[in-house]
Amino acid sequence: MIVSYSSVPVVGRFAPSPTGPLHFGTLVAAVASYLQARHTDGRWLVRIEDLDPPRVVPGSAAALLSLLEDLGFEWDGGISYQSTRFERYRDILKELRRQQLVFDCGCSRREILASAPHPGEEGPVYPGTCRHGARGRRRERSVRLRVTDEEVCFVDGIQGKQQQNLERDVGDFVLYRADGVFAYQLAVVIDDLDAGVNQVVRGTDLLFSTPRQIWLYRCLRAQPPAYFHHPLVLGSAGQKLSKRDGDYTLITVANGGRMLWLALDFLGQVPPPELAGATAAEVLTWGRENFSIAAVGCENRLVGF
Repeated sequence: MIVSYSSVPVVGRFAPSPTGPLHFGTLVAAVASYLQARHTDGRWLVRIEDLDPPRVVPGSAAALLSLLEDLGFEWDGGISYQSTRFERYRDILKELRRQQLVFDCGCSRREILASAPHPGEEGPVYPGTCRHGARGRRRERSVRLRVTDEEVCFVDGIQGKQQQNLERDVGDFVLYRADGVFAYQLAVVIDDLDAGVNQVVRGTDLLFSTPRQIWLYRCLRAQPPAYFHHPLVLGSAGQKLSKRDGDYTLITVANGGRMLWLALDFLGQVPPPELAGATAAEVLTWGRENFSIAAVGCENRLVGF
């Protein structure tokens, strides 16, 4: 079923992980989600995805939020933190278990790799070993959501029509990890659902996982948001740009205007050359007035700094 969001107010969001300072790849995601929401007079929420405590860099969330504010980004409502929502995630798992939609799994990654029918894009496809009772040797248990061979189809606002058979391409997938951490696939769906998010703009590194999230929405009898997956910024070696790529990719108040101009240019918006020397606030104002999601390309690519 295709649902149109044209008649309801847009609610977008930006959901960074607090694993270090703001770098250019994350800035592109912030700009794309912010301007797509604001250009349609929608709301824009910010959520800190501090789901996995060992990966969190102390102080990075506060520094990132302060920098976004200094650059002229304005969000609606308070900041949401995944680390405060664990009880909510537990309640959802209990409900899914009550409906017999999830099961415990004792398989290690090595056991799955040894018995998987074929490798998937993100690793071995889970073969359903524990569907009728945990059989793996590991004492700790993960919790997996059952899938079927039904095709999950959706139209991405940038990448076009997408289709995936979860049973063939992924298998029953994890909602709660054996090490006691809630999985991203569970948290992101519940967070967006509870916040009323109906528009998700993010990078193509998350495109392959979107059918899993849509499947979970179906299990919860809820409508998924409209998805827009923008291209990734690539480093010089062709890999996804990250904090490891050096200080030249990091964003500061001093270089914010220039970096925002580069982000708009990367997203196909063709900002005026004279705007490259403007303030961050001036660049964002131009973006709000001129942003077009139709101009954003599909292919991941390098950017020249």
